[in-house]
Amino acid sequence: MTHTCNEPFGPLYQRPPSAPCPNCPCCTANLCEKGRNSVMQCHGQRLADSRMVALVASCPCSADTTRGTHAWRVAQTRAVKHATEQPLPKAAEWVLRALAGGESFEDPTEELHGLRARRYADGDENAWRITQLGRRYLLALEEPRYTSAVHVNSVDVKTRAAKVVVLGWHMEREVTVLADFLAQAVNVELPDLPGRYLDAKANLGAADPDDLVLTRIQMPAPITDDYVAVRPLGGAR
Repeated sequence: MTHTCNEPFGPLYQRPPSAPCPNCPCCTANLCEKGRNSVMQCHGQRLADSRMVALVASCPCSADTTRGTHAWRVAQTRAVKHATEQPLPKAAEWVLRALAGGESFEDPTEELHGLRARRYADGDENAWRITQLGRRYLLALEEPRYTSAVHVNSVDVKTRAAKVVVLGWHMEREVTVLADFLAQAVNVELPDLPGRYLDAKANLGAADPDDLVLTRIQMPAPITDDYVAVRPLGGAR
């Protein structure tokens, strides 16, 4: 949107328009950068014109179906926590697995409507299909999860993203996670997170750092008085 300013004794000043996003037809580059790094996506940003909300509501650059966005990370975590902490009833899981396998089935208890509400399935009575989020849920039912130490290397307060090292996965390679997930779990302010060690459950068999999902985040258990250090053989006593 172009903004102008009239001066009675001078020229007309005009603010240059923002550059369009190269990846979508609906937003500016600046808006999509903010939307990708916000769980509110593009449509949840402060927009000068309220009519733009509907225009950018389906922007793919910030969608929870687009890998790497903040909204996508939230959706992945919710699906994993659902599968590992409060899974679907067996009837709904059976229907979801049938969709995943392309098998024909009947749905007498209308589980598909519930799966669609959770965004694990999409479509209607004529054609149903499993979504990527539905596949993520099923994967979380199967993949092993282990407790690992997590070191917080840095936090970008502006984008609310943290760079961490999940030591059970890799001793140096950084993983991007939502800083708010860490802060809320251990009741620590974002600026106080860097340098801390936390414990979390993680799918340590993931090949890509973006596929690592941390749950059950907590402070490490304190070392008690009866702790006995293990010394290497031949070491000093």
